[in-house]
Order: sequence, then C-alpha cells, then structure tokens
Amino acid sequence: MAEAQTQKAATEAGSARVDAWIWSVRLTKTRSVAATACRAGHVKVNGDRAKPAQPVRAGDEVRLFHAGRERIVVVRRPVTKRVGAPVAVECYVDNSPPPPTVVEAGVVGIRDRGAGRPTKRERREIETLRGRG
Repeated sequence: MAEAQTQKAATEAGSARVDAWIWSVRLTKTRSVAATACRAGHVKVNGDRAKPAQPVRAGDEVRLFHAGRERIVVVRRPVTKRVGAPVAVECYVDNSPPPPTVVEAGVVGIRDRGAGRPTKRERREIETLRGRG
C-alpha cells in the first residue's frame, strides 16, 4: 500500500526512480540489472553517479554503460511502469554514439572448450589480435 502511494506521488511530481525508468524504457532487460548497474557506478544522471532510488525528471541526461557500450539519453517523460517499445522510444531522446562495427570491435581468438590454458605462443597471438602486443 505504501509503495503504491509513493509511486503515485512520484508520477504526480513528474519524476521516477532512475533504475525503474531505465527498465521501463527498455534500456535494460530487468529492473534488478538496472539497479545493479547503478550500484556499480555505470549510471550517471547529469554527470553525477546515480543510486538506484535517485529521481529523474524531464530534461535530465542519463548515461548508462551496459552490454559493452555507452547509452546517452535525455529524459522526455518519466515513466514508472514498463511500456511497449513504440511508447518507450517516445520517452527519451537517444544521443548515443553508434555501436561499434564488427571490424572496429576486432576479432577475438576463440579456443575450443576443454583445450586447457593457452601456450605461450598462443597467448602472444591472442594479445596481438587484441592489439596489446
């Protein structure tokens, strides 16, 4: 009961929890993933690290580092309930850089499962592929 009143008050005030908003507009698959990202420091609201319960309002810039890329979005409309994909796109302006292409991401050496540790020669080849050698 208390949670429903808190949620109603948040929507009336024009704000939403940052973890709930990230999940609601489908930037993460689950709310717990969004909350974990906040606790790990992968979410910033207006340039400052955000805790999961930090409110976001229209006009706030949210930066999320998730799934190997950074998403930069500006909040248009705070929502607390998960919405469909067409509605979710209307809730933010996406200013993210385009995802890296396959060529930019580079080829990663793949080893067969159970092949054991790489030899010194194989390790050097892997490091060369990753651009560290």
